[in-house]
Amino acid sequence: MKHPASIMKAISDCDLRPGMSLGRGLILLLCLSCILSASVFSQVGVFSREDLIAYTPLWQGERYPDGRPKVDDDLLERMKNVSIEEAWAVCNRHGFTNQFEGGWVCTHSDPVLAGRAVTAYFQPLRPDVNDVIAAHGREAGRIGGQNSWIIDTIVKDDVIVVDLMGKVVDGTFIGDNLGNSIWAKSGGTGLVIDGGARDIEGVLRIPDFPVFNRGWDPSFLKDVMLMGINTPVRIGKAAVMPGDVVLAKREGILFIPAHLAREVVETSEIIQLRDAFGHLRLREGKYTPGEIDRQWTGDIEKDFTQWLLERGDSMTPYQREKLLKGRTW
Repeated sequence: MKHPASIMKAISDCDLRPGMSLGRGLILLLCLSCILSASVFSQVGVFSREDLIAYTPLWQGERYPDGRPKVDDDLLERMKNVSIEEAWAVCNRHGFTNQFEGGWVCTHSDPVLAGRAVTAYFQPLRPDVNDVIAAHGREAGRIGGQNSWIIDTIVKDDVIVVDLMGKVVDGTFIGDNLGNSIWAKSGGTGLVIDGGARDIEGVLRIPDFPVFNRGWDPSFLKDVMLMGINTPVRIGKAAVMPGDVVLAKREGILFIPAHLAREVVETSEIIQLRDAFGHLRLREGKYTPGEIDRQWTGDIEKDFTQWLLERGDSMTPYQREKLLKGRTW
């Protein structure tokens, strides 16, 4: 099958010669377009913009040119203060019950990682298939190993999420060189590898760069092949889509669907406000633990509302409505 670039040249060179009907010319262009579409989708590892939009239908906000949902920078920053439990509760309430994966090895004792997922998945090496992947890579101008192809795609606040089948020996996705490249391109986020990594001493020198993986090993990445970039992937028990918000802390990693990110953040901020008020009143001895650790009475809710007014906290309409209803989430 022809390479897409040659087909595009044929389309651009096509003109309606004297005597050619408009209908015939349009038919020719449509046929060439169909061939181009088929050639693109036949490539291993390609997930089109249209596919990304189709498979994230609940996201109504801004998207990257490749179709990935682009959750607001402000929400990503506020997400760092959200606990795994708070975010999990929102996802669970909406039926997203397969978004958490625990049991990680991490470079930091108290990591905080929040960013937009760039997904990739590998399979065990099969030479005939890998030859096709390598050929497409050369045609696309990709340089270096297949793991570096993924790094070439990321932008600020991206978190690479790699399904490496849990492979540690000969499954080391990065070392310190590629780690520094990811840090520079992502603006210093972090990395999730369902597999291994190497050069831990060098990686630890990268500032504020938490790496969640399954283990460290001195071996190189081999006997695997890259089957997809920005496609749906499975990380342990979790289903991950490109553009999900990755929230990773000591307990593990939650992959938050992009359309739930705002609700997760705003609900967490509500809980934190109510907890701050409850803890204050407990320290003051105004209420008993039994009064605070259950549905609040009308008098406590009034006290809480007055406390909010005195603080002058700015709230979104969603937060204001939920706060007035009490802790019902």
